[in-house]
Amino acid sequence: MADKEIWHKDYKNDRIIIEKQWDNNPHLDRVDKIRKSGLGDGKDYKFAGSIPVGLLKQICDKLGVNWNDIDARKEVIKKMMLSGDFDKLRVWKGKF
Repeated sequence: MADKEIWHKDYKNDRIIIEKQWDNNPHLDRVDKIRKSGLGDGKDYKFAGSIPVGLLKQICDKLGVNWNDIDARKEVIKKMMLSGDFDKLRVWKGKF
């Protein structure tokens, strides 16, 4: 669910456009606090990172991955975490 939805009327093409906006700053702040506290790098576990569901849904839609295909979604998450494009979402910087 988007934080904010703005509806626009396109009179030229006679359609309604819904603009969805998300504020991921609280999520980024949470990930940063976990990283700084050292909680993501335990002896028995590693917390690779955290992705907001709205962002993951957008990426899956863009890549044509069905949301119900859990194995494909896991691959998307792994590629996102290892790509470097989403470093602000990473807590543990190792490879998995």
